[in-house]
Amino acid sequence: MRLIIAALAVLLTTGATARDRDGRYANSPLHEWFEHLETPGGGRCCSDADGTAVADVDWQTANGHYRVRIGDEWLDVPDDHVITEPNRFGRTMVWPYYTNGHPHVRCFMPGSMI
Repeated sequence: MRLIIAALAVLLTTGATARDRDGRYANSPLHEWFEHLETPGGGRCCSDADGTAVADVDWQTANGHYRVRIGDEWLDVPDDHVITEPNRFGRTMVWPYYTNGHPHVRCFMPGSMI
């Protein structure tokens, strides 16, 4: 349990990004879980893009769908880009990618809502 708490503390104090470019989280108990996250549409998340934690004020639900703010833009999250498995990290996450300077949602994982 201490290892899990320590790993979460490291993730929370380093900008809460999810992708291990330099291997610093290789021994984290959540490392493999993050690396294998996929959307129902088959999109890989952490292995293909950097994810970041999203503040509660930067995401919302409306009519059963999610919206997220990336930078100054609010984006509708395509339903097949939502990770549906339980969120072991706890915080809401988004994995954006950019086209011509504008963000798009590769993956979105709502927080644990506890």
